[in-house]
Amino acid sequence: MLWSGALLLLLPAAALAQKSEDCLACHSDRTLSLQRRGQTVPLFVDSDKLKGSAHSGMECVDCHQGLKAEDLPHAKKIQPVNCQPCHDIANFESSIHGKLLPQPGDAKRTETAASCKDCHGTHDILSPGNPKSPTNRTHLAQTCGKCHQTEDQHYAKSAHGIALAAGIQGAPSCIDCHGEHNVEPVTSQKSPMNAAREARVCLKCHLDNPDVRQRVGPSAGFIAAYEASIHGMALARGNLKAATCDDCHGAHDMRKGIDPSSMVSKRNIAATCSKCHSEIAGNYNESIHGAALKRGNHDSPTCTDCHGEHQILGHKDPRSRVAAQNVSIQVCGACHDSVRLSQKYGFSTERFQSFEDSYHGLASKAGSVQVANCASCHGVHNIKPSTDPASTINPTNLAVTCGACHPGANNNFTKGRVHVTYSKSDEAVLYWIRFIYIGLIVSTIGGMLLHNLLDFVKKSRHRFALRSGTFLPEHFGAARYARMSLSERIQHALLFTSFISLVITGFMLKFPDAWWVIPIRQWSEKVFAVRGLIHRIAGVVMIAVSLYHVYYLAFVARGRRLLSDMLPKLKDVGDFRDLMLYNLGISKKKAAFDRFGYIEKAEYWALVWGTVVMAGTGIIMWFDNFFINRLTKLGWDIARTIHYYEAILATLAIVIWHFYFVIFNPSVYPMNTAWWTGTLTEEEMAEEHPLELEKIHSEQVREQMKETD
Repeated sequence: MLWSGALLLLLPAAALAQKSEDCLACHSDRTLSLQRRGQTVPLFVDSDKLKGSAHSGMECVDCHQGLKAEDLPHAKKIQPVNCQPCHDIANFESSIHGKLLPQPGDAKRTETAASCKDCHGTHDILSPGNPKSPTNRTHLAQTCGKCHQTEDQHYAKSAHGIALAAGIQGAPSCIDCHGEHNVEPVTSQKSPMNAAREARVCLKCHLDNPDVRQRVGPSAGFIAAYEASIHGMALARGNLKAATCDDCHGAHDMRKGIDPSSMVSKRNIAATCSKCHSEIAGNYNESIHGAALKRGNHDSPTCTDCHGEHQILGHKDPRSRVAAQNVSIQVCGACHDSVRLSQKYGFSTERFQSFEDSYHGLASKAGSVQVANCASCHGVHNIKPSTDPASTINPTNLAVTCGACHPGANNNFTKGRVHVTYSKSDEAVLYWIRFIYIGLIVSTIGGMLLHNLLDFVKKSRHRFALRSGTFLPEHFGAARYARMSLSERIQHALLFTSFISLVITGFMLKFPDAWWVIPIRQWSEKVFAVRGLIHRIAGVVMIAVSLYHVYYLAFVARGRRLLSDMLPKLKDVGDFRDLMLYNLGISKKKAAFDRFGYIEKAEYWALVWGTVVMAGTGIIMWFDNFFINRLTKLGWDIARTIHYYEAILATLAIVIWHFYFVIFNPSVYPMNTAWWTGTLTEEEMAEEHPLELEKIHSEQVREQMKETD
């Protein structure tokens, strides 16, 4: 080591130095220096900076030890400055900065990676609260940047760095994230920026600091949602590979989402997610959505539009937007059912509406997780237009796509529109079936309502007249007359039970959001599966009862008589005319019905027709794989359309026609009990079936005469 000439002349003074002035006698010389490992080390001390430092009241010897005359020249024996006696800095020695590191070219010599003076300075140390201090918040990035240049450059351009430079309260500096003297490598479990702890550091400001929270766009709930996400929960379980804040937002270069260079800018999100999900991101980039986004179409969805941002849940989580039962409505429908986007890009919202009205859409809305959703057909991340040969919905690939759920699907599965609507230009045959049925429902049910209203008014007036004493009531005997045999009552009970079950479970599927369906759906997640099972069992029961009834009509004497009495006759036309004129007050002649009038006959033959139609179309819908392979997709859609509208017609007819005459009819209210007891009173017979009662009395008279003879 070579000392300068000035130092050699002043050695005696240095040997006796105890005051700062004594030291400055040498060290105020700007040329004073020494050579260490081939480098010139200046020994000049600026007295002005020393006086203005936080240590201005201290003497040099308070920090520099080893200034004894017998140790001349003192530079060889001066011990490294030790700040610890005055500044008891916990954990510094074990920090990444305080650890001893070997020096280049001298494996035996070691010193700390960063000593106190590297951050705080030497003779010009200022309090961190002083705006000029290198450890003041406004200068920390530059101080750390002396060693961490790349990080400093990134931080200066980040949202945090810009906010700090602008003097915004709450903007973080290096030590807010990494700590002060106890800085640890981010891989260390002790580091606050360790993957397992990083989110808590970010939430310390973005969630817990009201000054920060009120200035950032997202709500507190949105920010806190990360902890309940699939990433947050995986991290909590110890999976350090799970994405945390800096994986998506960046570490030192965090930028706002509106910044085009931000990792969470819409155009960059797929690339950000690809760090963990590379294969998925590759599929997305080749999809119609990814290609559109690359062209600058910011309406095209990216990862976060479908999966969410902070509260990303697993696709099997029923709360997730991309769960099988949610993806169509919550994800695909958000865009494809949007009037704004449909007008802007020229696609039809009827596509999504037709899916919602389909069996797939209705079952999905009702809670089924097995039924096909949008992704089942169009793909998940690899969605492509149908014109693309690689698309799952390209005509050449449709049979394979359908076959994923419908084993054995052939080309007939592709014959007919997938997204079916009832427009005339779309599927004309479905349009006309719907048109005819609606006309039939309106005319038939409307006619029934008018017919029953006139009957109700006439009979109600008659009842009021009896009560007021205007008419004296007729007196009838206590005899009861057989109306339904036990076999007929059992057939009726099974038919009634299966019909009601079919109506409830069928319309549960068609209207899953109806007020009366929602409470049922809330009972259990298995309600939909049970609904389908009950519907099919009820259908089998109805078909079985119908087949037995055919046997009953053909091979049982009472059944053959029932069929004979149910056959339409010319008298039924006259009875209808007479009853209408009577109810309208035009005629005083009341229609007299036999065992079955036109009311029962119309209902019976309508039931026969409805059962055949509903059973036939129901079987086609039930065994869809078999029948679509033979009747085509269009044939199946025809069966489904007929089944639905026939169900509406049958249900309304039962409620308005049958329920009126056996329940709400003033002559029998509160109920005709023949379905339970099998008999009618003499009064009921005289009111509803006077000709049959007359025949029974005549037969009784003849029997009595025979006994007398």
